[in-house]
Amino acid sequence: MARRVVVLGSTGSVGCSTIDVCRALGRDQVEVVGLAAGRRWEALAEQALSLGCREVALADEAGAERLRARLEGSGVGVHVGQDAARGLVERTRPDVVLASVSGAAGLPAVLQAASQGARLCLSNKESLVVAGPILGQLAASHGAELLPVDSEHSAIFQALQSGSTREVKRLILTASGGPFRGWSKERMASATREQALAHPTWRMGPAITIDSATLMNKALEVIEAHWLFGVPPAQIDVIVHPQSIVHSLVEFVDGSVLAQLGVPDMRVPIQYALTFPRRAPLETEPFDLARIASLTFEAVDVERFPAIRLAYEVLRRRGVAGAVFNAANEVARGAFLDGRLAFPEIVATVEAVLDAHGRAGPGRDTTAPELEQVLEADRWAREEAARCLRR
Repeated sequence: MARRVVVLGSTGSVGCSTIDVCRALGRDQVEVVGLAAGRRWEALAEQALSLGCREVALADEAGAERLRARLEGSGVGVHVGQDAARGLVERTRPDVVLASVSGAAGLPAVLQAASQGARLCLSNKESLVVAGPILGQLAASHGAELLPVDSEHSAIFQALQSGSTREVKRLILTASGGPFRGWSKERMASATREQALAHPTWRMGPAITIDSATLMNKALEVIEAHWLFGVPPAQIDVIVHPQSIVHSLVEFVDGSVLAQLGVPDMRVPIQYALTFPRRAPLETEPFDLARIASLTFEAVDVERFPAIRLAYEVLRRRGVAGAVFNAANEVARGAFLDGRLAFPEIVATVEAVLDAHGRAGPGRDTTAPELEQVLEADRWAREEAARCLRR
């Protein structure tokens, strides 16, 4: 029987790759019953019509009338507003929800899917960074599966099929190093928007590309790995691997180290999450070790990339610290993309907001936060980051 799938963030880079995977798998394996997007109503309409899905959700109300006009007579239900994606999940009752909405905006729909016992294929790191303990508890109580879609955590998940987390000595996340891997700290101080968006390996949206340049994406992945696999922070490491062929590794207590390798292609972890525990054929670039020739690794320089250091501080504080960390980064990253902030000030702003929260922020002493406390910390951090920018 085909698995019924909802794609959150269907018009983004991961969402579009997911649509490609679903088309290739065919309707006998997956049936896309719902799609949700932020603003790109035209792309959303074309996806819905080509896939024959039943319902769509659009967060941006400005495009609502044009979307409805485009889909008139098609039988596709249209829902609009900030809560539309959550409502879409609630109505369609899918077997699988693939979440690739960037930022904390996708959290309500993700929590809804967990409460319904769906398989949650997570591409948006923020759900676990912002609300890891809440999402984990909700998934456990309702029998929902949490499967990673990003290449690094998918690699770890695949390696862990050979052993349990109790047998893990270390999880080793690999990072490409981004466009500034070989740059000095002084040179990075004058890095431009265009330079930061020129990722050497992956072609992604601007938000995640900037996060890759600061290594904030890897910091978020450290936090995500802790909540996803239940491994203590001290057993999670990051190493730079410029070729992006080894997607991550697991070192077990007996000294065995298992790595998942492959040519960079987001469709591979997407399809694995959709079809797990089986594997389905996928047309990919041939894996030729002789052509690749060499694989290199180097330590992360936390002086040039302090986001990694901050990730462990967030895990030490626990509570709502992840929400503060993520929200401050979203504001600072946006300011850099708008030309209002220098590149090194992205992470410096995040650290300043974390420090301010530790002194007087809401929920700073909370160890087991409720959702409202997480959302309040998120709101506070955005306001504090804006104040830092004005200063």
